[in-house]
Amino acid sequence: MSDGAHPERKRSARTQSPVPGLEIDVLREAGEWESGVEETVRRAAEHAFVVTRGGEAAELCIVLADDELVAKLNKAYRGKDGPTNVLSFPAADMPDTGVPESAFKRGAPLLGDVVLARETIAREAAAQNKSFENHLSHLTVHGVLHLIGHDHLEDAEADEMEGLERDILEDLGIADPYGAERGEH
Repeated sequence: MSDGAHPERKRSARTQSPVPGLEIDVLREAGEWESGVEETVRRAAEHAFVVTRGGEAAELCIVLADDELVAKLNKAYRGKDGPTNVLSFPAADMPDTGVPESAFKRGAPLLGDVVLARETIAREAAAQNKSFENHLSHLTVHGVLHLIGHDHLEDAEADEMEGLERDILEDLGIADPYGAERGEH
């Protein structure tokens, strides 16, 4: 992610995940993120990847951002005003830059970027009576599933994606994030 990059960006160490072949880079791009969130998003991303892709090799980036940056990205890439909780930018959908493919040789294929908006996530968590950490985990899983090719535009796709999210989050000890929408607790 180079659009809107800030010089004060803090890059985490590139982490070789305990999941063989998976590399996750977490960038603190903008916003006042609490300590420890890198581990929360890595854990959620790793589990989403394991459940859906198994032993494949891959690399992805998770960007910790604020509402201002996410609003800019949302407008630039989706034509929508205002921030949203999570944006996913699958590598397969990225435009051709004209740079030779050899310049991007990696040990693992790039899945893409997941961008998270701290203030929006905090507001939603409070409004839904969820912990910030659990909501952040859910949105990380949601973003990674988008990178892998899942979507929720059609009802059948939405049901499949939500089912995967429920299963992954249950494995992580997190309650069904959609239960409250159906009147469940």
